[in-house]
Amino acid sequence: MAVASRHRSSWALWALLFAGLALFGVGPTPARALHNVTAELFGAEAWGTLAAFGDLNSDKQTDLFVLRERNELMIFLADQNAPYFKPKVHLSLQNYSTLITSVVPGDYDGDSQMDVLLTYFPQNHANNELGAIIFWGQNQTLDSNNMTILNRTFQDQPLIMDFNGDLIPDVFGITNESSQPQILLGGNLSWHPALTTKSKMRIPHSHAFIDLNEDFTADLFLTTLSDSNTFQFEICENLDGNFSHCNTVETPKNLMLVGQSAFADFDGDGHMDHLLPGCEDINCQKSIIYLMRSKTKQWVPVLQDFNNKGTLWGFVPFVQEKQPTEIPIPITLHIGDYNMDGYPDALAILKNTSGSNQQAFLLENVPCNNASCEEVHRMFKVYWELSDLNLIRDAMVATFFDIYEDGILDIIILSKGYTKNDFAIHTLKNNFEADAYFVKVIVLSGLCSNDCPRKITPFGVNQPGPYIMYTTVDANGYLKNGSAAQLSQSAHLALQLPYSVLGLGRSANFLDHLHVGIPRPSGEKSVRKQEWTAIIPNSQLIVIPYPHNIPRSWSAKLYLTPSNIVLLTAIALIGVCVFILAIIGILHWQEKKADDREKRQEAHRFHFDAM
Repeated sequence: MAVASRHRSSWALWALLFAGLALFGVGPTPARALHNVTAELFGAEAWGTLAAFGDLNSDKQTDLFVLRERNELMIFLADQNAPYFKPKVHLSLQNYSTLITSVVPGDYDGDSQMDVLLTYFPQNHANNELGAIIFWGQNQTLDSNNMTILNRTFQDQPLIMDFNGDLIPDVFGITNESSQPQILLGGNLSWHPALTTKSKMRIPHSHAFIDLNEDFTADLFLTTLSDSNTFQFEICENLDGNFSHCNTVETPKNLMLVGQSAFADFDGDGHMDHLLPGCEDINCQKSIIYLMRSKTKQWVPVLQDFNNKGTLWGFVPFVQEKQPTEIPIPITLHIGDYNMDGYPDALAILKNTSGSNQQAFLLENVPCNNASCEEVHRMFKVYWELSDLNLIRDAMVATFFDIYEDGILDIIILSKGYTKNDFAIHTLKNNFEADAYFVKVIVLSGLCSNDCPRKITPFGVNQPGPYIMYTTVDANGYLKNGSAAQLSQSAHLALQLPYSVLGLGRSANFLDHLHVGIPRPSGEKSVRKQEWTAIIPNSQLIVIPYPHNIPRSWSAKLYLTPSNIVLLTAIALIGVCVFILAIIGILHWQEKKADDREKRQEAHRFHFDAM
């Protein structure tokens, strides 16, 4: 009887165990949703023009650089308590009667403390040239009295790059003293000729400092005008540390309005692709996004359908005012991997061509479904319905930002309506629940290494030029690549993050190889590149390239960010264990009752042997 009871108990235990596993099993399904968290992050301070990102005070949290009234810079420092971004640092140019046009954080003197470059438009200036001021960092803050006014003006907002490979940012642009591009070298702040190109720079430009020939050394990408005043591009490859050999690339012939160039590893092959938004007519009734693959040098359309249920949308035409009271915003794509599937998505501002409504839309990177993009195998698809994003009217700028430093890219929107010269700021938390994996990489300058001020290693001091590429195996066992560039563009509200977030999809495999390359100085033939293996997914890798010319001596610090599925799995495991213990307890109690009953029956049984 007891044996039969135990067999029944065993089968009951297994049945209940499987029921418990089914009850607590983890199987999230992808869900695309956004949640407005503006009040939680900013309180009543959610207004101004978001101009840049950077970690000013080296607390390993990204701060926000916001313009107000066009003559003040407020730096919102990240905090652990709500509101999570507080305006703590204030710089004003009110006494100069100027309009600030751009903000570019960076270490311009090589002391491993963040400085800030401001470009401004003098209100009473006859021509359209921009002045520039550098406010110098001091003990993880800025001193409004400690600044340098550059002795030359610019025709357009400058590109911040590392021209001489010393990992101190330099300032590139056309100045009032020469029609040829000039470079202001960081550190000693000396002016030098940069290139001998005869082409005229386009305004607004979308120059970039990014590796385009797959050698892990950043090249110089220029947007220029030809002799016939048509748009074109020049790619000046970094050969032996020199930008001497430039190739010209024409824009698509049917584009009447050309937007800002953007760069991303669009098809996940480990190489940078060139994305170009634009319009085929002056009013943007027919908008389009082209992609030029790095290998074929052919333009391929990756988005042509802007029709939503009979309503035609398109990009917002760019209008350059002579003396703008508002920051002019060209047609721009802001790139980021929203769903962490390894294929970068984009945010764009679109306007209803038959009405006045203007909104931000997510352009999702999906497999190609038509003949025009077969060569790329991928395309953009406009995600027309996305909660909370559709509620923001008169949007002007949309960009990605990792609000909670968890590797998931959230969204920040700037919209009209706060005041005449200022935008309202909206922040939307990304609730994408597929629990995909990522790796977040930050490449520092390594200038102070083990001898940093106040013994604090700078974290995310904006460093232009590093290039990152990884190799791994996806969930199906196929080889998968991905790449990203760090701070390749800096002008016209590029709003690039001081780190790279690379999506890995839903495969939890280690990264087999992760390569990092940095710019090299003039005359150096060897590539400055290092490789790390077996990188854990959902981690943040901080690369310190010191000494710069000895890659094997570079160090990397790994910070692990647990995935949501780890927490869910732990909860499920604990729940199943408690469930099993409860079942074991119940079965033990039942068996004890059965044994007691048998003992009582045995005690009352008549023993014939005793007679």
